[in-house]
Amino acid sequence: MDRANRVNARLRQLPQVDRLVESAGAGTDLARWSLLGAARSVLESTRAGSLADPEASASALEDIVRRTRELARRLESPSPQRVLNATGVVLHTNLGRAPLAQGAARAAATAATRYSALELDLESGERGSRLSQASALLCLLSQAEAGLVVNNNAAALLLAVDTLAAGREVILSRGELIEIGGSFRLPEILGASRARLREIGTTNRTHLRDYEQAIGPDTGLILKVHPSCFEMRGFTREVSLRELAPLARERGIPLVEDRGSGTFIDLQPYGIPENESWSGLREGADMVLFSGDKLLGGPQAGIVLGTRELVERMQRNPLARALRVDKLTLASLTWTLQILLEGRGETELPVLRMLLAPAAELQGRAERLAKALGEMGCARVSVETHGSVVGGGALPELELSGPVVRLEPRRSAAQLANGLRRCDPPVLVRVQSDAVLLDPRTLTDEELEEVVAAFKSLLV
Repeated sequence: MDRANRVNARLRQLPQVDRLVESAGAGTDLARWSLLGAARSVLESTRAGSLADPEASASALEDIVRRTRELARRLESPSPQRVLNATGVVLHTNLGRAPLAQGAARAAATAATRYSALELDLESGERGSRLSQASALLCLLSQAEAGLVVNNNAAALLLAVDTLAAGREVILSRGELIEIGGSFRLPEILGASRARLREIGTTNRTHLRDYEQAIGPDTGLILKVHPSCFEMRGFTREVSLRELAPLARERGIPLVEDRGSGTFIDLQPYGIPENESWSGLREGADMVLFSGDKLLGGPQAGIVLGTRELVERMQRNPLARALRVDKLTLASLTWTLQILLEGRGETELPVLRMLLAPAAELQGRAERLAKALGEMGCARVSVETHGSVVGGGALPELELSGPVVRLEPRRSAAQLANGLRRCDPPVLVRVQSDAVLLDPRTLTDEELEEVVAAFKSLLV
């Protein structure tokens, strides 16, 4: 039988869509819409596989039915799906970074399920600004002249550059041309604006004279970017905001700092090398940009703090409407900012509770988890001290040291980690030297029981 005949014979063996839907749905509560979508997708991929490799073994009907059921269940599952984060990475980008506080979530739920005065001035009865309260709270927290919120920090940067340097040059040190998760590259963001990037200095050393020599008639903006998820050591030199500010003022050029990750709390007394993100304004920046989630502990948003004149120019840019935030984001962000103004951020915001968790609390949680896992008798369990990163492009130089539960399974640690990801809810762990590590920093007391249940389903 030649190649074409073999392929055609295999394709004729594939079930019809309706038959596959009936077989996959038998004995399940799966909805027809999910079974239908899954069946079409599985059959399409199976046909493509047969055409690509005629010599491969034909897929058995049982395997096609199994794959259809699995895909249908995935289609019906909540998205994004809730997971248990036992990695110790507080701002895990793949896991949604900072979890919202319950109060912030309730505020967003209320805004989502009820009408709200989003753009209505209740005193005058006229149309109002959706950002008025959030902007006022940002100014109270930072003493900035004006504040603005857009949908993420990349949007804040794009809007700032497009507004302040359209058709002109943006001066930026080569040591700050960062790439972060998801292939986000700073030069590409700048390229999407109407400005032109002017690189200065070298990768490891940039001097004040590099800025002085680069400034010319086409200079529209001087940009400083926090290195975010990396640090550079050794023979290095960068120019601080305090050094740049006099030069920017003398030449009449806006100076903007992109902090990436931001906070309104000085964390240095807690041993974390991060002061208030708006401190850049005190050091001479005309504008500071940072994320509303990450260290701030609120929803995903881009925060802009700066002079009234520059912020108002950004608000008039047509891009501002395309990048604006919705009512859910505003409701949860407003609640978060109010909590910070009340001085309750360290106790109310989950990201700060995890970062600042006392050693005794973490140790107790680790020991309870280790005891429960050890009682299964299926693996060697111990409590050790390990370090983990903060994550989310925040505080790259900081390692969070604390207790972790080390579990050495009788089978492969990688296989166990794969099985844990398939539990309900999935459990995310770290794998190191053929052992599974569970960090209690990113687990609540209530979640410990769910983690134990997941292990029982796999090990007992």
